[in-house]
Amino acid sequence: MPLDKTLSPPVSTGQLIRLPGVLPLIGGRTFSSLAMQMQAVALGWQLYAMTGRAFSLGLLGLAQFLPVVCLVFVAGHVVDRGDRRRIAATCQAISAIIATTLAVLSARHALTPPIIYALVAALGASRAFEGPSLQALLPSLVPVALFPRAAALMASVFQSATILGPSLGGLLYGLGPDIAYATCAGAFLCASLSTFSVPPAHVPARDKPTLASFFGGITFIRGRPDILGAISLDLFAVLLGGATALLPVYARDILHAGPLGLGFLRAAPAVGALIVSLALSRRPMRRHLGRRMFLAVAVFGIGTIVFGLSRSVPLSVAALAVLGGADVVSVVIRSTLVQTRTPDQMRGRVAAVNLLFIGTSNQLGEFESGTLAALVGAVPAVVIGGVGTLAVVGIWMALFPGLRRLDRLEPPNLT
Repeated sequence: MPLDKTLSPPVSTGQLIRLPGVLPLIGGRTFSSLAMQMQAVALGWQLYAMTGRAFSLGLLGLAQFLPVVCLVFVAGHVVDRGDRRRIAATCQAISAIIATTLAVLSARHALTPPIIYALVAALGASRAFEGPSLQALLPSLVPVALFPRAAALMASVFQSATILGPSLGGLLYGLGPDIAYATCAGAFLCASLSTFSVPPAHVPARDKPTLASFFGGITFIRGRPDILGAISLDLFAVLLGGATALLPVYARDILHAGPLGLGFLRAAPAVGALIVSLALSRRPMRRHLGRRMFLAVAVFGIGTIVFGLSRSVPLSVAALAVLGGADVVSVVIRSTLVQTRTPDQMRGRVAAVNLLFIGTSNQLGEFESGTLAALVGAVPAVVIGGVGTLAVVGIWMALFPGLRRLDRLEPPNLT
């Protein structure tokens, strides 16, 4: 269904799910997210148990981020010129193979930090193609009038997987890391099968590739200050304020919560995000969206500071839930702004650049957090990051006044 077609609102969530291809796409995204979250808990705990160094957790994020940087423009070009569902399904199948390798090596006690970094780098290369493919699929299945509701729905199912994944990952790791990784492999395989069943909805570009088209995503974003401001705000805010990489340190050395506690800590942001995303899927934001985005990022920074200073497991979980809820507000606004204002023939390239920004904030943010924690300690590193996020909010409000004044997301006709 082309993006420029509309349905007469209001449309229920049930009707939205029944649109062709939406349910298989949700299934593929859910299983993939579930596997990634379980695997992240297992990898983080196992690597920290091997090394005992926060810096090694930072290297884990760096290993996943570097392939995205190297492949971002290639991935965007491939996604716009190929079958997006086949690309995503193939990447999920590759992730299943990587998880199986982790399971086998763990069972044989042959897994070492260098091997972990190498396999995580391969996983990052796979996700460099999977991410843009999945992002570009949704707008081709859902009418533009329904995209904000669809984005919130996708966020809610993603966060549901993010809640279950870390807790399940911590529980399965208690049975053995090989059990955790084998379960991840099964989930990735389910994701691949589900994604492959999405009906084709994209006509690949057939024009001759040029250097300009290769870097078309960057050119497109640079010419739209609102989009550039939204994705760069997320980049720097999460780059500075993300404390995810240090959760194993907090769980073991500060809060003394164990691997199951680590699962709860990792799930807490998703709990807050799920609550907010469910509310947004029922009552989408319609006015004062720029101010809402900046406020949400500021709350994210405050939540990070509270978590960094906390010595109580309930307070830490609550702070993470608050920052997770704030983050999903920014995610929904940003994804709707980017996807509905991008022509279909460029969605792969723009989504790839967006993924690079997200990867920079998440994976490179983990490296930054691990490195800073190694220098000044985990608690100061998290608090400094939260203060930095608040500073970014103030600076970006001055640099992007148009984004601050953004009122509605009424996308132009992209036909």
